Amino acid sequence: MVPSLATTALPLHYCFQSKQRSRWLSQLTELIAFPTISALPQHRKDITFCAQWLARHLAEIGLQHIQVLPGPKGGHPSVYADWLQAPGKPTLLLYGHYDVQPVDPLKEWRTPPFKATIIGDKLFARGASDDKGQLFIHLKAIESYLRTSGSLPLNIKIWLEGEEEIGSPNLSAFLNREAKQLQADAVLVSDTEMLGPNRPSIIYGLRGNLNCELEVSGSRHDLHSGRYGGAVHNPLQALSEMIARLHDHKGRVAIPGFYGRVRELEPAQRQEIRCSCARHQQILTDLDLPAGWGEAGYSLFERMTSRPALTINGIAGGYTGPGAKSVIPSRGLAHFSFRLVPDQEPTEIAQLLRPHIAAITPPAIRSRLKITGGSRPVLLPIRSSVMQAAVRAVQQTWAVSPVFTRSGGTIPLVEQLHRHLRVPIVLLGFGLPNDDIHAPNEKMNLPTFFRGIETVIRFMAEYAT
Repeated sequence: MVPSLATTALPLHYCFQSKQRSRWLSQLTELIAFPTISALPQHRKDITFCAQWLARHLAEIGLQHIQVLPGPKGGHPSVYADWLQAPGKPTLLLYGHYDVQPVDPLKEWRTPPFKATIIGDKLFARGASDDKGQLFIHLKAIESYLRTSGSLPLNIKIWLEGEEEIGSPNLSAFLNREAKQLQADAVLVSDTEMLGPNRPSIIYGLRGNLNCELEVSGSRHDLHSGRYGGAVHNPLQALSEMIARLHDHKGRVAIPGFYGRVRELEPAQRQEIRCSCARHQQILTDLDLPAGWGEAGYSLFERMTSRPALTINGIAGGYTGPGAKSVIPSRGLAHFSFRLVPDQEPTEIAQLLRPHIAAITPPAIRSRLKITGGSRPVLLPIRSSVMQAAVRAVQQTWAVSPVFTRSGGTIPLVEQLHRHLRVPIVLLGFGLPNDDIHAPNEKMNLPTFFRGIETVIRFMAEYAT
């Protein structure tokens, strides 16, 4: 059954109005101004204030039963709202997260990270694409319906999380507590990327992750390098040697047993990737890199989305200030993370990692490995009615069919919702590969932002039929 033009005509007309678009950008600027960095305790109040702002905004656009839900175990709050006045129609849960990544290194930002700045057709700010800009797409699609038709074509629940960027550590407890309230017939998540400005995609697979912290230490305190240099093993040198032994010379992870449960792609899947997804040179051009790196025998796109990876996220230790300080540091610290693919389990990878770290720790060095979080990979079915509704909405908006593909990122909620609620999930994102999420100068392409609103309006109408 095809929805009538009247179902979407008024909301679409509303979302195309320049005065509405200007107002929406002003509101998005307010939302972005909250420095909701969930990894830094000093921003706890900013997260609370932002949750309260979102609650007020959800009320302003016409949603009901609005709550700021405290996080379990003292975690960050979530925001909930709904509109359940469409009897006989399905209920769609819309998910987004309002927390963001740290902004370091600040000196590389060309604009203030929490002051939205429009340059040409792009809006620069932390959270512009991941995920404040994308969750705002959902809210403005809802507003377009309620301000014109006075109703929605289906029932809606909204859940905005505040811990996604730290791996959603309290997610299981939250879902156990709120499972009844969040129950829906399907879930829509916009926290992923398209393949390009006019190449929409629907993600059906996400990599899992495992986050680790490795501390190494030597003497009780820093030592004078003139007196002890050459006689003691420098912990920073030892840490560098250990990091180098996490990969082999071919770019493969060197932990014994790491690839034992990796599910290989079928030949047909690899052919589809070659035909429809980003090619080698395009990826290098987008990243402004002269060459790629990684596991031999796989394309860059396969390495980014369908193969596991180990990444060093940061190293700290010793003196890094101006001038010179002749010391042998007493300790060093590295943060690193894994991206995991079906059928790898984070707990099993952690069990494989511990003896490997022990084996590569030099005799004169002590090491301490801490696992700070993890999430399973997930593959989603693509033949559900809600997925086909998303396909039709994309076709109507973009005049092309979406490409079904996998993402290298991790959204802990998706795998856990998949297990807890057992309902179909659609990953329909509107970010672009060069949005620089998690990096300085993050941005959102504004034409894509507004077409995203149009897509979600059409999607709600399609799924309601």
